[in-house]
Order: sequence, then structure tokens, then C-alpha cells
Amino acid sequence: MHKPNENTGLIDYQTKKSVHINLTKSTHGELRIILLRMGLSMQEVFDTIASMICDEDPYLMKTLSIIEKQKREKQIKKVSKSDAASIFDIIQSENPFNKEEV
Repeated sequence: MHKPNENTGLIDYQTKKSVHINLTKSTHGELRIILLRMGLSMQEVFDTIASMICDEDPYLMKTLSIIEKQKREKQIKKVSKSDAASIFDIIQSENPFNKEEV
């Protein structure tokens, strides 16, 4: 049951959103061990990190920029590999030496 705020008499309803993430088993296990040693829960850590990002903490904003750059580079590599395969397919299909003489 929610208690009214002593100063205003209003009930403070704080709603929460549930977030689901996928981690590898090894990352999850290692993170869990580190946090247990420190007496922290994953909930506490992720909630604090999310709040720090919302407050535009300089360290976390820089970290996000690094992650963004890595993601962009990974996407470029994927496109490059895809383009290379497509170009090879076009060259192979347009190769005059592979066509039967008419």
C-alpha cells in the first residue's frame, strides 16, 4: 500500500518499466560474480547507469560515443562484405568467357 507524502498528503506513485537484455552466458556470469562481490544487484547497477546517461554523465556519454562508432564501423564492414559478394556475382554473370558462343 502506498503511503501519502507527509508534506503534501499526495501519494507518490513511481512507475517502473521493465527492460530485457540479452547477454552471453559468460558475460552474465562474470558480471554477476563481480557485482555479488561488491554487494550490488544487476538492477541497482543498470538503474544507476541509465540515470547517469539521462543526466549526461561525461564518462558514460563518451562510452556511448565509442559504442556508436564501433556499431557504425561494424555496419560498414557488413555492407562492404555484402557489396564485395554482389560485385563478384555481377562480374561472374557478365564475364564474356563464361558465356556460350552463339
